[in-house]
Amino acid sequence: MAFNIVLIEPEIPNNTGNIGRLSLGTGSTLHLVKPFGFEITDTRLKRAGLDYWQHVNIIEYDSIADFYEKNLDAKMVYFSSHGKKAHWDINFEDNMFFIFGQESKGLPKSIIEDNKEKTYKIPLFSEHIRSLNLANAVSVVVFEGLRNLR
Repeated sequence: MAFNIVLIEPEIPNNTGNIGRLSLGTGSTLHLVKPFGFEITDTRLKRAGLDYWQHVNIIEYDSIADFYEKNLDAKMVYFSSHGKKAHWDINFEDNMFFIFGQESKGLPKSIIEDNKEKTYKIPLFSEHIRSLNLANAVSVVVFEGLRNLR
């Protein structure tokens, strides 16, 4: 059982470091799509990933187009606060790609429009919050997927 965690243009090194650590702990591959809001050598990224960073399976892409070109036949699902279906409605599969957007803006609108039927949200139960922290959202989805596949 393994998943592919995709961060499109991540902005906050601490989130990416924490997600890298989660990737390693769950046997997932971390896909990072440029441009980044930080340098991959950023100490905050390394600190969040601790001494595990060197063991994380990371694939970098120069652009969104590059990512899609190299993963043409992949089974992908997308995550946005604008999704209409809850993440627990996903038919999880081994090797599935989980696509997440920027911390400040989420996924580009064009990606959401092109993938409406494959876009999910994590339900929130308070009107005082728009979304979860990216690292927390990725954790929720990955562990729900693992729970479903076990």
